[in-house]
Amino acid sequence: MAAPNYRANWQAPEKRGPIPILKASPPALLAAGFLALIAFGSFLLALPLAASPRLGMTDAFFMATSAVTVTGLSVIDPATDLTRYGQSILIGLVQLGGLGFVTFAVLTSLALGRKLSIRQQALALQAFNQTNVSRIRRTAVSVIKISLLIELVAAVVLTLWWWRDAPFMVALKQGIFHAIAAFNNAGFSLFDHSLNIYVNDAMVVMTITTLIILGGVGFSVLSDIGHKKRWSSLMPYTKVMILGTLGLNAFGFAMLLLLEHSNPQTLGTLSAHGKALAAWMQSVTARTAGFTTIDITQLRDSSTLILLFLMFIGGGSLSTASGIKLGTFIILVAAMWSYIRQSHEVTLMRRAIDQETIQKSLALVLVTSLLAMLGMFILTLSEARPFLDLLFEAVSALSTTGMTRDVTPDLSMTGKMTIVAMMFVGRLGPLTLVYSLATRKPGRVRYPMAEFPVG
Repeated sequence: MAAPNYRANWQAPEKRGPIPILKASPPALLAAGFLALIAFGSFLLALPLAASPRLGMTDAFFMATSAVTVTGLSVIDPATDLTRYGQSILIGLVQLGGLGFVTFAVLTSLALGRKLSIRQQALALQAFNQTNVSRIRRTAVSVIKISLLIELVAAVVLTLWWWRDAPFMVALKQGIFHAIAAFNNAGFSLFDHSLNIYVNDAMVVMTITTLIILGGVGFSVLSDIGHKKRWSSLMPYTKVMILGTLGLNAFGFAMLLLLEHSNPQTLGTLSAHGKALAAWMQSVTARTAGFTTIDITQLRDSSTLILLFLMFIGGGSLSTASGIKLGTFIILVAAMWSYIRQSHEVTLMRRAIDQETIQKSLALVLVTSLLAMLGMFILTLSEARPFLDLLFEAVSALSTTGMTRDVTPDLSMTGKMTIVAMMFVGRLGPLTLVYSLATRKPGRVRYPMAEFPVG
């Protein structure tokens, strides 16, 4: 009797593909992760021990979204409506949302570097302002180290300063909360009317604004400064970001000081010292942070327009700030100047800017503008408020700034959900656009050129 032929009857087990969720694009995974974090945060904030009176699920969802997207818009007063437990949950969500987004962006760039072609790797590295994959790995480690160190130093400074007027444990809670909120560019505060009571306090204003600038300039810039330490050896992008940040903050400071120095409702009644501090604070915080030391509802329309301009631009790439990003704005200004001079090449810091980067910048500005218009249109239908207040609210949400002209607490259900969507899209949109541009495949069909008159 012949032995059975087991080999002939054996079939290799069917190979299973990767788990479907693992095949999703990094932006899709990021959105899913943030939605899960928002849902978990909403559940915690809706618990009876988180707020008094207890928050409804809509308000809890709004506050969790505002925290995870590091915006700072509030439908409640975190200082009085949230318990100590609720305040801890809120600032924990800010920390996870701020650093989580940046570290995931770094991991995304690592994934792009491993899986894409050489050309696509170059696009990905350029998108995240790096020169090679090894630098991105170092940045991933530096993000956590730099963040915790800066927050720790600032928390100590604020705690010791506020300890003069409050018990140590109260000052410690306030110091930690505001250090995390400011560095992550989220405008939550444990004081009534944000930081208005410290309008003349140079220590508080300079500490908070320094945190905002460091959190908003971008971790790649901080990492480059930490490694190079000399101006001559810094990357061109780092130099552009430093000069652009200083220039934009100085512009906002000068304009607010000029426009508001005689306004009795804002800077008019302050001393020269107080006027300078207030103008500096509002210029810096408009770069997607959201703290205030004056009543911004009383600003002149021209000053409000300056704040809208600063909010729309935002901070740096790979940072806790949002907006179209300062680098995008500078690229477009350079392209405009190049066109005016009829130059065939766009340059910055004696470096040429390729057309892909310019196209990406244009796409980002156009998408952000269209989203702002859409959100603004819905708000005009659902809210009975002046047009300028609604425009300010829409831009503040989309740029995750967190400043409001007293609109947020009175939003309707439709208005709340519109702002929630704008905060979420405003935080995730730029990475989604970068990824889609870095992974796109060139088409095989070439079409003849045609002339389209513009201007």
